[in-house]
Amino acid sequence: MEERRAKVAAALAAAAERNLGGPVKIENLGPLSGGASADTWTFDAVCQGKHHELILRLAPPQKDHIRLDRVTEAKLLSLAGEAGVPVPRVLFQVDEEDGLGLGYAMERIEGETIARKILRDEQYAEARKSMAHQCGEILYRIHSMDTTKLPPLKEQPAATLIDQLYQMFQAFGQELPVFELTFRWLRDHLPRSGRLKFVHGDFRNGNFIVGPEGIRAVLDWELAHLGDPMEDLGWICVNSWRFGGIDLPVGGFGLREDLFAGYEAAGGGPVDPEEVHYWEVFGTLKWGLITILQAYTHLGGAKRSVELAAIGRRTSETEIDLVNLLR
Repeated sequence: MEERRAKVAAALAAAAERNLGGPVKIENLGPLSGGASADTWTFDAVCQGKHHELILRLAPPQKDHIRLDRVTEAKLLSLAGEAGVPVPRVLFQVDEEDGLGLGYAMERIEGETIARKILRDEQYAEARKSMAHQCGEILYRIHSMDTTKLPPLKEQPAATLIDQLYQMFQAFGQELPVFELTFRWLRDHLPRSGRLKFVHGDFRNGNFIVGPEGIRAVLDWELAHLGDPMEDLGWICVNSWRFGGIDLPVGGFGLREDLFAGYEAAGGGPVDPEEVHYWEVFGTLKWGLITILQAYTHLGGAKRSVELAAIGRRTSETEIDLVNLLR
């Protein structure tokens, strides 16, 4: 770890010096445990008397075709900030020449990201009252971003996403009748709307920085794409993201009606609850498949992890949720 820390510190100093305009001293460098797919570090950069509290987000060691590269992610963060979305400000990028792979440094925003604390600690009691409405407002700002100004992104309407998930499902070789039924239902009830908007792709409790007043920043933009905007509204309502607060369908902290009201108040048209329900079904199935993937990642030896093994045991939970949603 110390060797890795020294390498990261040297590379950071070089990248920061190129972008901050002077010699840089790296202090308080340490890895963060949060985030399943990124190599993430916290550090301070001192340059010309200014003290910058930052987070370094590097690409995962193994590339995949699902997540965006860090250069694209950094651009999206900057564009989202310009559109009024609460996000950390990107200060500089880390290039291949720095020896760490692609990455970027963003401002460190104080607050909580652990969902169970946000849902249970008294200091967030007032925030919980308004977060569903706030989520609606933020999502409309995301969906109303000018797609012509965005870097190239995949177009992923419902039919495309369903085909991708089904290919994944077939690769596992699992016989799960509830999943088969859900795939059939999703194909039989495809949304009529062909609109493609900018979609965050992983907008949920756990990917927010929250303070006592509410959401301070939206994180993890690596799954962003062009798709149906109702996908984001359905995803945050998936039961697995309520962390036990099943009676509050929006992230375990709010009601769908408040989410929809926030979206409409920000400028969005009337939200069709049936469309959001469709994407809640889709999101539940998607998470069910991810639990299987996590199990195979552990069992196959690609990454031996108690956390992955535990997640892999939750497939049955999503089957119950799907039965209830399709009833």
